[in-house]
Amino acid sequence: MNAAEDRDEAAGADGPDSRLRRFVTIWSRAVFPVTATSRTRVEFEGQLLPLARQLRDALTARAFDAAAGRQVGAALIEAHCTDPEALTRTLDVVDAYLVLYCGTSDETEREAQRARSARLQHAMAGGFAGALRERTLGEQEAISRAALTARQAVAEALHSSEARFRAVFEGAAVGIGIADLDGTILQVNDTLKTMFGAGGMDVSLRGRKVSDWTHPDDAPQVWRLYEELVQGRREHYRVEKPYYRADGTVLWTNLTVSLLRDAEGRPQYQLALMEDTTERRLLNLRLRYEATHDALTGLPNRTLFFERLEKALAAGEGRRFGLCYLDLDGFKAINDSMGHAAGDRLLVEIADRLQSCATRPGEMVARLGGDEFVALTTGPDTEREVDELASRILSMLAIPVRIEGRELTVRGSIGIVEGPAGERSPAEVLRSADITMYRAKSAGGNRYELADPEADARTITRYGLTTALPAALAREEFFIEYQPLVNLADGSVRGAEALVRWLHPQHGVLSPDRFIPLAEHTGLIVPLGRWVLDQAVRQAREWQERHADAGPLRINVNLSPHQLHYPGLVADTVEILERSGLAPGSLCLEVTESALIGADDDLLKPLRRLAEMGVDIALDDFGTGYSNLANLRRLPVSILKLDRSFTQGMQRFPVDPVDLRIVEGIVGLAHSLDLSVTVEGVETGAQAEQLRMLGCDTAQGWYYARPGPPDQLHELALVDAVG
Repeated sequence: MNAAEDRDEAAGADGPDSRLRRFVTIWSRAVFPVTATSRTRVEFEGQLLPLARQLRDALTARAFDAAAGRQVGAALIEAHCTDPEALTRTLDVVDAYLVLYCGTSDETEREAQRARSARLQHAMAGGFAGALRERTLGEQEAISRAALTARQAVAEALHSSEARFRAVFEGAAVGIGIADLDGTILQVNDTLKTMFGAGGMDVSLRGRKVSDWTHPDDAPQVWRLYEELVQGRREHYRVEKPYYRADGTVLWTNLTVSLLRDAEGRPQYQLALMEDTTERRLLNLRLRYEATHDALTGLPNRTLFFERLEKALAAGEGRRFGLCYLDLDGFKAINDSMGHAAGDRLLVEIADRLQSCATRPGEMVARLGGDEFVALTTGPDTEREVDELASRILSMLAIPVRIEGRELTVRGSIGIVEGPAGERSPAEVLRSADITMYRAKSAGGNRYELADPEADARTITRYGLTTALPAALAREEFFIEYQPLVNLADGSVRGAEALVRWLHPQHGVLSPDRFIPLAEHTGLIVPLGRWVLDQAVRQAREWQERHADAGPLRINVNLSPHQLHYPGLVADTVEILERSGLAPGSLCLEVTESALIGADDDLLKPLRRLAEMGVDIALDDFGTGYSNLANLRRLPVSILKLDRSFTQGMQRFPVDPVDLRIVEGIVGLAHSLDLSVTVEGVETGAQAEQLRMLGCDTAQGWYYARPGPPDQLHELALVDAVG
């Protein structure tokens, strides 16, 4: 039955239990033929049912717990599924059918469950290996006891019963060999001959010297322990030792060697007991490989890469390292347009190309996940080599890749970190490389950038501010400064613009340009903007109560582009005005020109509702965008705020007549549309007088006052009232 038929059958099942039993049936069919059990298949299926239920619960649990996978892996050993093929078939069944029969039908969640299924498979493999190791230790203990029994039996047989010795010697399930103290092999049992592949030819083993069986992978202490034993200074030892079989293949064993003494206690023979652990070792190597290599590309994964990076950074004095952190540009678009299968084939092709780029000694390539790869080079001259490695990678990426009949041109952004070993941790190196890679991507991609400690520090500071923003609002670390708005005709104060500041515990007072973009990126701009509006409206109401004779003082509050899309903008504004008692006509909301370029009716609808209530809408930074002046008629604005770039030209003497004509034209157009004009950045009296003559209505800038506390406006208003 193929996967499509399985899916259809699962869809037609009665419920989760039916799908679970179907999964168990598939599992038992795959594993039962390689399981050494006396149970029938039906009984064996009943034994697998609770294990499948554990896997299903772990797959669908809210929080992932790898313990369930380890328990299932260990339970396979208890069910006598000790053949490595049983684990292989189990992992294949879980990989193919667990999410299908026990997962969710939602495709988005299914992707997450496939990832969780993969983690369960790793946990099952770990549990299987751990349980198998415990079982092996038990068997080794049994072997040790058998060795003692065999030694006693041999001694007794030499003195009393050769027949009894033969029964033990030949019937043992482990390989047994006896040698004299010179190392000449005297006798071996059939099990040992089978292990070495020598058949029934005793001559191939008997008479040979133990010292002939050295192997390049022998542990350093093996032959030292052997010498101590034959000299009578040690009674026994146990080691893991490889041998060459008759056909040249390697036999791995757990070897236990004991010293046999005569009746007077003098050393006489050595007894060796061997357990064949070759298959177990191959399984462990396979599990190790799967744990340290990417399943899709075969490249080393994050785990193995960090091991190599730690070794490179722990190298001695004079050693250096170079790291390239690669992220493919536009890979998501390929995945979305051609499907994940095509994306996987592309990643495999990219992996092959990267491997061909890193062939020098000390170089390696790994896949960290997704479309992120790293290349590491080590040695004394990595400053030059890492640049060459990055160039080779970009050159290889430039060659089109043919996928499903289409030629795809792949681009990449690379961040390079190079330096002496021993100065930074692996996490610090990778973080710097990641930051540098995004700097290359921001610069247009298809390039590499070298790490810059100052740029890293700025990015880390930016990240720290981003994470601190929510708590800062809760801890009331924000405050508002007010910059007066002055009537150019008579110099009277008509209100103020509210400007938010952040009193950061470590960085001091931060201006809006340091944190407003972060707030917009994280979505915190909505609650922060609501707080600013509430505080500013309350302050405006307080000013009006204190200066009732001076006329209503207005308050200007900035709206970010994200706030314009917030559905509760109108309701929040109405609620704040009603709670404070401030008239709508005393509030002006400033929206940047760029935020309204190309705005549709849905975006303008909340601004129109606010304008109909009497709230003024100001078009801020006017003149910096590319909006059509004719569009001013369809925008619900009543005020134009000229950008400070128009006033900067008036600081020169003589004033550029072109600047004057531009401002004069804008003011005339605004007044013809019944719009008032406010100018920012007024710094001199000459500027103020020139703008007044051009017909501008109000102004703000350092000439009048810098942004300051609310009392500053109170003092200016008092001076204005007295004057």
